[in-house]
Amino acid sequence: METKFKKVSASKITLSELMLPSHSNFSGKIHGGYILSLMDQIAFASASKFSGKYCVTASVDTVDFLNPIEVGELVTLKASVNYVGRTSMVVGIRVTSQNIQTGKEKHCNSSYFTMVAKDEFGNSSEVPRLELSSLEEIRRYCEAHKRILAKKEHKELEEKLDYSSEEALQMLREMNVRIKI
Repeated sequence: METKFKKVSASKITLSELMLPSHSNFSGKIHGGYILSLMDQIAFASASKFSGKYCVTASVDTVDFLNPIEVGELVTLKASVNYVGRTSMVVGIRVTSQNIQTGKEKHCNSSYFTMVAKDEFGNSSEVPRLELSSLEEIRRYCEAHKRILAKKEHKELEEKLDYSSEEALQMLREMNVRIKI
């Protein structure tokens, strides 16, 4: 069987939505959970468009809320597949908001969602390989690969760490933690 390649452009999605009072939290800003829900939707759309399959969220990398979003602003999310594994894809998402009256835009957050393609039985399913066609796409692919390697390294380190050793307990005591066990 011939290996299938797809361009990053085959995964690009843009979603814009006007922020309503019903989307706000108690401080009058748009609720972070609502923005996360939109991010999950666009990650699903991007990964499904690229793979041609139903996709599920496997993990979400750090989401830092850089700037608050106000009621009445237009929020735009842009997403594309940055990296592919055998059955998974890393979707990069950028969220901006725009004051419709002034035209001023601000970057609100960026994140990376790892999505896994599923077949009709719910099993993980292979995805097309990624064809990179610009230096920007190569940079995003390499950065995603570095994050994946760092995550694996961190997991291996955690597995080796003995939290109950006297050395680990002493380190915690030095961090101003009281231990009573």
